[in-house]
Amino acid sequence: MNIYYDENMPYAVDFFKDLGTLHPFAGRSLTADDIKDADVLLVRSITQVNQALLAKNTCLKFVGTATIGVDHIDQPYLASRNIAFTSSPGCNAISVAEYVISCLVVLAERYCLTLSNLTVGIVGAGNTGSRLSEKLTALGIKHLLCDPLLAEQTQDNRKFYSLDEVLKCDVISLHVPKTMTGPHATYHLLNQLKLSQLTDQQILINACRGEVIDNQALLALKQAGMQTKLVLDVWENEPNILCELIPYCEIATAHIAGYSLEGKARGTEMLYQALCKQLGVFAEKQLKNFIEEANISQLTINQPFSEVLLNQMVKLVYDVRRDDGIFRQQISSYGFDHIRKTYPARREFSAVNINITKQAQGDVWHHLGFN
Repeated sequence: MNIYYDENMPYAVDFFKDLGTLHPFAGRSLTADDIKDADVLLVRSITQVNQALLAKNTCLKFVGTATIGVDHIDQPYLASRNIAFTSSPGCNAISVAEYVISCLVVLAERYCLTLSNLTVGIVGAGNTGSRLSEKLTALGIKHLLCDPLLAEQTQDNRKFYSLDEVLKCDVISLHVPKTMTGPHATYHLLNQLKLSQLTDQQILINACRGEVIDNQALLALKQAGMQTKLVLDVWENEPNILCELIPYCEIATAHIAGYSLEGKARGTEMLYQALCKQLGVFAEKQLKNFIEEANISQLTINQPFSEVLLNQMVKLVYDVRRDDGIFRQQISSYGFDHIRKTYPARREFSAVNINITKQAQGDVWHHLGFN
């Protein structure tokens, strides 16, 4: 069995080597000729899986994406050919949530903001939005959820707010999939009209899909004097992004919010489990058997929780300023995909075990994600 997998999928060899012959590929440049003999195709979000890509393949049985989003997969076409498909919902939700927390910590320090005084609007309350909600709750930060699809489901008892209400929050964090049609389509959800209603004091974070914000409209407003603080991890037309927007961003990164080692590796593990189920074999391998210990894995906290201590702890594990610096230095000379391909290892809060002394009693750190 020929298993083709994206070369940026961590631990793919460890998980899949006993299931078939492995063939790594570069996700952006994959062609129909490359995979004409593939029985299994494992991709990430940069690979468009559609009729054109699969035109020369007659033996494909399984497609998996190690990502939450599925807008790069032509699912009706796969179904028409009876090709099994699975995604990895929630695999990097924690990673994206911790990216947002790191951004908030950095901006709070930069502008002397008190995090506990802010209200955060979360647009999209699925896996990622829910993980962010949990971390904000742990920190005592008020937040509002906006998700019209979930609001229509009676089994979800959370309180939801309209988009207009959420767009008035101090911080707006976007966590929706890219959808082009329907009453709740997210393509250019923040268009020129919505963007023009934002104030100079607000913070806008996009760590979902670039097309959710009209980048051209955003640039025009910025050039006209708009002072809303921008954090952009995703961009329209990746990898050929609107570089003119970068100088107007407080934090700019190369679609790496979900790129923690744990987040990417969970996607690999979920595809392994799904393929084993498809093949009818026992999934004996687990991520914990492969993932290495973090460089800093043990800490002791000797004082009660404070925002100063939060700043220190978050930056110790993941300081988003590193990725912002890499992005600004390398985007023009190396390009968007190179930055993603060479992304340095990053860990999640859970990779750090903390010992809490009697003076520092409290479970904030546990609820935030530390062990």
